[in-house]
Amino acid sequence: MKKDQLLTRRRALLTGAATLGAAGVAAALAPGIGNRAEPAAPPAAGAQAARRPLSPSEYRLRPLTGYGPPRGTPARTPVRREPLLRVSGRGRTMVLTFDDGPDPRYTPDILDTLARYDVRAMFFVCGEMATAHRDLLARMADEGHVVGNHTWSHPLLTRLSRRRIRSEMERTSDIIDKAYGERPEWFRAPYGAWNRAVFQLGAELGMEPMAWTVDTLDWATPGTDSIIERVENGAAPGVVVLSHDAGGDRSQSVRALRDYLPELLDSGYHITVPRRQYL
Repeated sequence: MKKDQLLTRRRALLTGAATLGAAGVAAALAPGIGNRAEPAAPPAAGAQAARRPLSPSEYRLRPLTGYGPPRGTPARTPVRREPLLRVSGRGRTMVLTFDDGPDPRYTPDILDTLARYDVRAMFFVCGEMATAHRDLLARMADEGHVVGNHTWSHPLLTRLSRRRIRSEMERTSDIIDKAYGERPEWFRAPYGAWNRAVFQLGAELGMEPMAWTVDTLDWATPGTDSIIERVENGAAPGVVVLSHDAGGDRSQSVRALRDYLPELLDSGYHITVPRRQYL
């Protein structure tokens, strides 16, 4: 019942999103963690609002905006020829992403660490994993993370027919909608294998393609220190970091996040998530 109420509340918020500014949408879709009160999102416009300093926690939680068509144009996803590799944003902005989950052995620990530092991440989930662990998608929704589409069964899409590609994407979007509360706006091809059909079908389903800038290579279990080193050496404005929360033993990824996340924040990085804006 609690989960149903959560999804109902999120759908109601989404229905009214067109009347809100970007900051208002972000505030509505990012409820507090646990029993702590969430810092109020800053106003979207106005010289007075622009001059108001942000608290460290509030700054971390502000989502990036500006993706998608210009203000006043139809909300139509463009067909791209290559995936987005970086994000734009003020200052030292970075995005952390986790693929292949959710997995009850590792995803909750990752969510706990993100919650401890009041930051948001992107989770590109596989449909067959999501359908078995819908409670974790509901938690992601409740804690303000962005859930993207990583296909149903993690196939090499460039070897599939258009019909199979659509099925892999669409089934996963359907389960995300049911468990998370809204359809995904972001898509990542397994193995980073893209072709024209993948871009076209993703756009038809309303999703932007996102790749990555820094690969932690955690899928090869190189050791916790190696993962930490790759993230810290690759840190730079606009970077998108690829990690995994499923698909094998991800205990190294869990431990590495606990170490490099506070280091990035102490170094002044703004760890956040992108939000497309159709206002």
